[in-house]
Amino acid sequence: MTDSKVGRAFCPSKVEEYLRGHVETLANRIGPRSLYKPEKLEEARAFIQGLLNEWDLPVETQEYRVWRTPVKNLVVHLDGAPQKPYYLVGAHYDTVSHTPGADDNASAVAVVLELARLVSQGQLKPVRPLTLAFFTLEEPPIFGTPLMGSRIYASRAQKAGHVIKGALVLEMVGYYCHQPGCQGYPPFIRQLLGLPRVGNFIGIIGDGRSRRLVKKLEDAFKGNPHLPVHSLVVPLRGYPLPGSRLSDNASFWDKGYPAVMITDTAYYRNPNYHTPADTPDTLDYVMMAQLVKSLALFLGEPK
Repeated sequence: MTDSKVGRAFCPSKVEEYLRGHVETLANRIGPRSLYKPEKLEEARAFIQGLLNEWDLPVETQEYRVWRTPVKNLVVHLDGAPQKPYYLVGAHYDTVSHTPGADDNASAVAVVLELARLVSQGQLKPVRPLTLAFFTLEEPPIFGTPLMGSRIYASRAQKAGHVIKGALVLEMVGYYCHQPGCQGYPPFIRQLLGLPRVGNFIGIIGDGRSRRLVKKLEDAFKGNPHLPVHSLVVPLRGYPLPGSRLSDNASFWDKGYPAVMITDTAYYRNPNYHTPADTPDTLDYVMMAQLVKSLALFLGEPK
């Protein structure tokens, strides 16, 4: 699929407007949303579900309890998923307790919502069965436990026999910087792979089982010259590079599903990570809109 085909239908300014609105609602109006503030977590869930309902998309909930508190994943199955092999695009909507979480992770939720909107309006027609997922409870104090929303989803999917061809987990996708040296890396990674010292790109990180998925995604993303892309494959379910396991992608790796983390590299780039300074005004909505476009290149040709 060529960039020109997407360009005829893709309106970046409109997408940017929606992205900004989603982020500002989650981070400013609702604010910190965690198990410590269950009413805010529920308000975020209701906001997301309200938009999906407004767009006439089939929303399913996966409800379970943590500390006697009911929490919910939101799931939209499209075009035969999960009965047919499918791709999943997902993001967590909770935050750590003291941050508005604009980049972590309202930015990613906003991008998944934009994919949902484009599908609902017929501007994006996935060429393969697709599931959109909004996970609860990725952050501490639940991080790393079986009660993470993505672990609940992956466990139930495995038990039900779902064939997930690839889980695309979006984790912090809104912060970009352009000064030399503003982009950090784990030791030796930049030198080994020849990666840039500016943070003007999106990263794709997979494990050994996900190597083919990483390649397919990177090839598709390269069709959008406005958002540079770099990838990394970490063997052994990501354990040699612990930072690669710090999001919901590890939930799928641990169940044997191919999965990637699509990210702005979090604390290797964004100085506001897990702080009250992670606010909507720090994000680059132009680049976020280009990520929507890159994902559309992979998922299917926009109408």
